[in-house]
Amino acid sequence: MKKKVLGISFGRKMGNTDVMIKAALMECEKAGHEVQFIRADDLDIKACTGCISCVVGMTTGRGKGGCPLKDDMHIIDEALMECDAVIAGSPTYVLSPTGRFKTVCDRIGPSHDITFRKGTFDQGIKAGKPVDQLPDERSFKKRVGALLSVGGAMTENWLSFMLPTMYEFTMSMGIDVIDMHQYFGAMAYEHVLGNDSEMERARSIGYNIAAALDAETEEERIKWRGEEEGICPVCHCSMLTVSKDHTSIECPVCGIYGDLSIENGKICATFSEEEQKRSRLRWDGKLEHSTEIKTKAVGPGQIPNLKELKEQYQNYLK
Repeated sequence: MKKKVLGISFGRKMGNTDVMIKAALMECEKAGHEVQFIRADDLDIKACTGCISCVVGMTTGRGKGGCPLKDDMHIIDEALMECDAVIAGSPTYVLSPTGRFKTVCDRIGPSHDITFRKGTFDQGIKAGKPVDQLPDERSFKKRVGALLSVGGAMTENWLSFMLPTMYEFTMSMGIDVIDMHQYFGAMAYEHVLGNDSEMERARSIGYNIAAALDAETEEERIKWRGEEEGICPVCHCSMLTVSKDHTSIECPVCGIYGDLSIENGKICATFSEEEQKRSRLRWDGKLEHSTEIKTKAVGPGQIPNLKELKEQYQNYLK
């Protein structure tokens, strides 16, 4: 069955990121799927103001996750709602993705969180509300994704925050990332078109997305297909942090805890099935987060005289 694959580039027109994403999309098209390409820098995307009206509207049952800002974000939003798979790519700007990438992720953020949207949708249906007044039902479609980072630095650790940060794009919507790749050392070539191995790796992203879309079972659909395994069994990134009490390790992408050991001279990280299940990339982890916000945010912390307290700061260094 033909599916829809969205490629979204945060790079320059016809730069390395653009071309590698297009190479992947070409393979998806060859496999019989419909493709769409968006270059984020061609759009007017305003920065999120943090007004949280999207989340407040959903948690109170009065909204469907919409944003009051008027710009081109609706183009990306509709493309995401329509697609069955997404390939997102970004150049590296100072260890991490571009500012435009982060802006788009901020705008997707809580407003597209599937646990917020599903809760609001189910409550609305139960209350007899029309579907067009509820979060977009397409939000709950199963999607797969791939992430691509591109960096000119000749040393890979100058891209250290790229792939972990890029999970921000897929996290809220619960998109299952089945492949990711980090192309470093790009400055050694005038263009990626002169680097055959990287072009082939870009095409393999397309093969892998198509294979996931054509899978007959859920287990096969979400199977990790990337060449880079990583140390975390959920996100497949290799970044780890140490817990505050220094007794365990944590995957900063998934927010799960594990144990560290040395086996045959190699560092090994072990995460229990229970911890893996509560990764913020999975339903249970997202639900844990949204429930916490609904039940604990701004309860006893209300300040009766807030306006008065703000006054001394209102005109200071204005």
